[in-house]
Amino acid sequence: MSARAARLALALALTACSGGAATSTDTAADTTATGTTTTSTTTATTAASESTTATTGTDTDTGGAIDYSAPGPHPVANDRFTLQSGDRPLRVEVWYPADPSAAAAAAAGAPLLDFVPDEPDRSAFADLLANLSPAGTIGTRLQTRSAFAAAPAPGGPWPLLVFSHCHECVRFSAFSVAEHLASHGFVVAAPDHAGNTLFDGLAGDHAALDDAFLQIRRADLGAVLDALLGGAPEVPAALHGLVDPARVGAFGHSFGAATVGRLAQEDPRVLAAMPIAAPVENLLFPGTMITSIHTPLFFVLAEEDNSIKVIGNNLIASNFKAANPPVWLLRVRDAGHWNFSDICGLTEAFNAGCGEGLRQAAPNDPFTYLDIDVARELAGAYALAFFDRHLRGNQAADTYLGAATPMEWVTVESRL
Repeated sequence: MSARAARLALALALTACSGGAATSTDTAADTTATGTTTTSTTTATTAASESTTATTGTDTDTGGAIDYSAPGPHPVANDRFTLQSGDRPLRVEVWYPADPSAAAAAAAGAPLLDFVPDEPDRSAFADLLANLSPAGTIGTRLQTRSAFAAAPAPGGPWPLLVFSHCHECVRFSAFSVAEHLASHGFVVAAPDHAGNTLFDGLAGDHAALDDAFLQIRRADLGAVLDALLGGAPEVPAALHGLVDPARVGAFGHSFGAATVGRLAQEDPRVLAAMPIAAPVENLLFPGTMITSIHTPLFFVLAEEDNSIKVIGNNLIASNFKAANPPVWLLRVRDAGHWNFSDICGLTEAFNAGCGEGLRQAAPNDPFTYLDIDVARELAGAYALAFFDRHLRGNQAADTYLGAATPMEWVTVESRL
C-alpha cells in the first residue's frame, strides 16, 4: 500500500478508535435502523429477488424496464472546457448522448492519452502508459468509446450527473461508467480537482485529506453545476441547454465519495448521490453528517478494499445504517479499491483491484480480484438503475435495485 493510501487508512482507523464508527466486521443490515431493510444474498443456492418500491417521481425517459447492464441507444460524445472557479482552474470533461451521425466515430473512440492534451502532463502520462505493470495491463483501459465534440443527440434536456475523482486521480478515472450513463441519456461532468490530481501527486504536491480541502472539492462540483446549468461562456456552445436543472445527481470514488456526500448535504440541487468505496461521514471530515443528508444514497463497498481497509468498510456500513431512507448498500465480493475505475494499476498506488492480491482480513491469503470488466459493468448498471429511479422517476428500476446482479458477486441491502 502506498504512503498516501496508508495515511487515509490510518485516519479512518483513528476515527473508529475515537468511537465514531462501527468496529465489527462486515455484517448484514441492522434491522433496528429506521426504515425497512431488505437483503439480497450472493450464495449459489439462494436467489436474490427482493424488490423495493420507492414513491418519488412519476416521469420517465425510459418508458419502463430496460437492460441496465447493456449499452444504451445513444452513441456517446465527450467534450472538455476549462472553468475558472475563484483562483482555481478546473479542467472539466463532459460525456453526453451524441447524435446518431456520431456512431462510427464513437465506436472508433480515442486513445486514453488524448484526455491529457497539455505538456508537461501529457509526457508524464505517456510514460506511465508505456510502462504499465502487470496490474496496469489488466486494469487500465486504453481506448474510449466516445466521439470528441460530436453534436448532441436530439431529445434533451438530459439529467445531469457530476463525478468527483479519488485522491490524486483524474477526472476521467471512471470514464467507462460515464460512457455507459451517457449512452442511456445522461450527461456526466467531471472536473480535475486542482491541486489533488494524479499529476500533482507525481510532482510531490499532496493536498490534505481534511475537511478544509473537502470543502474546496465540494465547491469545485458546485462551480461545474453552476457553469452547465447557467450556460457559462466557458462551456462549449453545443452543450448550452443540454442539461435539465431539475434532474441533478452526483457520484464519486474514494475521496470523491466523501466529496459528493458533502455536496448532497449542502446543495439542494442534488437529488441523489452514489458514494463508491469510501464513507461520507467520519471524524476525518467532521462537517459531513449522514443524518443531515436527505437525498437517496447508494453506497458501493469493495469487500477486499486494501486501501481503506476493514475499518473503512465498517464505516461505510455504519453510514448505511444511519442514513435517512431510502438508502442502498452494494457489497462487491473480491473487489478492491480501484476495481470500478479505468486507471487501476496505472501507478503502484492504484494496484488494489486488478490481478492478484492478498485478502484484507487475511493478508497471507492470496486471491484474484474480481475481473475488472465485470466490476466496471456492475458499477455502471447499478448507477444507471439508481439514477434512472431517482432522477427520471422510473419505478421499473426498483426491481433491479432490489436484486443481486450478478448474484455470484454482489449483495444488495436497502432501507426504504
